[in-house]
Amino acid sequence: MNNKEFVGKLAHRNKMSVAETTAVVDGLVELLTDRLKENDQINISGFGVFEVKMRRERISVNPKTGQRMLIPPKIVPAFRPSSKMKDKFKDNEE
Repeated sequence: MNNKEFVGKLAHRNKMSVAETTAVVDGLVELLTDRLKENDQINISGFGVFEVKMRRERISVNPKTGQRMLIPPKIVPAFRPSSKMKDKFKDNEE
């Protein structure tokens, strides 16, 4: 599902216009991004937790040349689903 399909289905489900729904989705993404840049954790009850994690430095090898390179540490966004969300997927497996 791409962004256009997502916004369309969300608009239909909530009886809103596509323009209003687009504004809400864009605002949500902007807010999440701003909070994650501040190293804040966002917990959405029943859905999961958005957070930032520090990736340690590591050594990588270029497969073509065999040259070893040091990849510096970096901060990356991460998502952890809630137990309720995980349980919904477990029901589909059985």
